[in-house]
Amino acid sequence: MERKLAAIIAADMVGFSRQMGSDEVGTLERLKQVHTELIAPEIAASGGRIFKMMGDGFLAEFGSAINALNCAVAIQRAIGVRNSTLEISQQTVFRMGINIGDIIIEGDDVFGDGVNIAARLEPLAEAGGIVVSGAMRSQLLNKVESAFQPLGPQNLKNIGEAVDVYRVAAAASATATTPAPAPGAETRRTDEPVLAILPFDNMGGDADQDHLGDGITENLITTLSQIGHLSVVSRNSAFTFKNRSVTAREAGEILKAGYMVTGSIRRSGNRVRINVQLTDTQSEAHLWTVRYDRDLEDIFAVQDEITLTIATALQVELTEGEQARLRYTTTDNVSA
Repeated sequence: MERKLAAIIAADMVGFSRQMGSDEVGTLERLKQVHTELIAPEIAASGGRIFKMMGDGFLAEFGSAINALNCAVAIQRAIGVRNSTLEISQQTVFRMGINIGDIIIEGDDVFGDGVNIAARLEPLAEAGGIVVSGAMRSQLLNKVESAFQPLGPQNLKNIGEAVDVYRVAAAASATATTPAPAPGAETRRTDEPVLAILPFDNMGGDADQDHLGDGITENLITTLSQIGHLSVVSRNSAFTFKNRSVTAREAGEILKAGYMVTGSIRRSGNRVRINVQLTDTQSEAHLWTVRYDRDLEDIFAVQDEITLTIATALQVELTEGEQARLRYTTTDNVSA
């Protein structure tokens, strides 16, 4: 067995199973076309080789960290240009993770932590994006045009120690061009947290509750849109999900949002109960959840109170809180 140091790209198609469910032949044909026309030629031109195909994904090795990153960026950009002419349901979008480390070569296959960490990094990337390990960033610092945004130490499955993870800035990768935005979605800065606030579910069936839920949703969108370091998906785009059952990951991919607010409302006499959750659309984990019980004496006052409380908590969670967790210890007391 041969050992050597190599950079590894792990890539996987976003939404493959969903597309296969609606158009099996078309999905396979589009994936094959992207691989043949864009991916394989770029990897070969960059001095790399694909050593494993995994249905909707692949693993590739490179002798140079710089070549590996430049290749990944070029592939994402080319796919982004191609996707800009297609309907969302027909777009082929990849996530990519890159690591550099010691690998073992046996025949045509490659093994080792260098490969395993790259494969575990890939799900942490946004749709159309790239993430790299701390070891990879150290090799690339001041040698490439790309900028790196820290995502902090991450505990990866079956990897003994936490791995520092960095997101390749959208300006240098292709996330600004892949895929085309949903109808009605505005252009957003991708270096800011992007939040989608979906219409609150009416759990009681009363039309008045529907109006209350819609009002809170609209107020949240309006209020949070005024925060300078937070991008909010437009009302028109968010309300296309009203009365639709969708996973956080699916909504995030369609709306290009990293975070999603969902809620439900139930009325009993003159009391109203509202549940609100903030979800990471990539991991589908709840980051924050709260329940409000209020007297419904003034529907507008209730809307304003809940909107202010949620907006304050979300601002801390998604802006100051997000940056603070990467740099220093800070309070999570919303009032402070």
